[in-house]
Amino acid sequence: MPGLSVEQLRAAIAQNRFAVFGRAGMDMFAHPPGVKSEKAQEFRSGLGGSAANIAAGLCKFGAQASLITSVSDDAVGRFCLNQLKHYGVDATHVRAVGGEYRNSLAVYESVLEDFQNVIYRNGAADFQVTEEDVDAVDLTGFGTLVTAGTVFAAEPSRGAHFHAFDKAAAIGLPVIFDIDYRPYSWPSPEVAADVLSRAGAASDMIVGNDEEFGFMAGGMDKGLAKARTLSETGVAIVIYKMGEGGAVTFAGGEEIRTGIYPVTAVKPNGAGDSFMAGLLAGIADGLPLRDAILHGSACAAIVVSQPGCAPAMPNHTQLADFLARHSGPTEV
Repeated sequence: MPGLSVEQLRAAIAQNRFAVFGRAGMDMFAHPPGVKSEKAQEFRSGLGGSAANIAAGLCKFGAQASLITSVSDDAVGRFCLNQLKHYGVDATHVRAVGGEYRNSLAVYESVLEDFQNVIYRNGAADFQVTEEDVDAVDLTGFGTLVTAGTVFAAEPSRGAHFHAFDKAAAIGLPVIFDIDYRPYSWPSPEVAADVLSRAGAASDMIVGNDEEFGFMAGGMDKGLAKARTLSETGVAIVIYKMGEGGAVTFAGGEEIRTGIYPVTAVKPNGAGDSFMAGLLAGIADGLPLRDAILHGSACAAIVVSQPGCAPAMPNHTQLADFLARHSGPTEV
């Protein structure tokens, strides 16, 4: 519902009830930390997939989160369902699909140098979400709709999620959009840029990194201007993340610059999902926007310093302990 004010968006997030659209997957990470995948004698498993990670992170902070997606009708799909239940995520609207569709699988390692993340996405089950799946969800029961850009990478998922955006707009439900550009999921960069730009223009909050905004804008040097323009044309909150450089947030005509919490990282993945969960939880808790952004940054730091993604996401106690023990944020 572009055109929403920052305070209206904050009030919607404060309801702490999130409809999260997007994939759930299985992560397999080499154990112990420091071992390359090809030399590992042991792997550990965990819930993965951007949307599932965000939903699990929100539930760890006490929110209500429902995941809307499809999983494969097999042991891996059931693993994901059991993991969602473990974290308290409502899986009422997770549909099992048969045939040759398979759940996403990520095989990675807790190693920064030459980090490897092998993604299996052929015949992805989550791309089978349909408009009928969206229509089965009573969106009036939620405060906000949250999704990540991968849902738009293929049909029928693309059409189904634009349908969800239309339904959200019709009832005044704010849309929170993580750009989450994964080139391997898209037929071409040109299609991705067009579709993600359309999705961004229909959102009330957009979160992405400098590469993602640069991609949407047609050049890395244009990314910050793209983020600023989106905020000036109706998107209530736009967060432009720059890795170690912190973030620039555009909200209600204000420009907020925030730093990061330096840690010794063991892997790069999971940071964006944890940032989103921590950010939304902070806003739901009534924190000023700057403080909520910094909570998101702290959550990202926690996740990259531990193996796994959903298993590494913090709760309130773990976040408070981290903030008490670590210096930061950095100056920007």
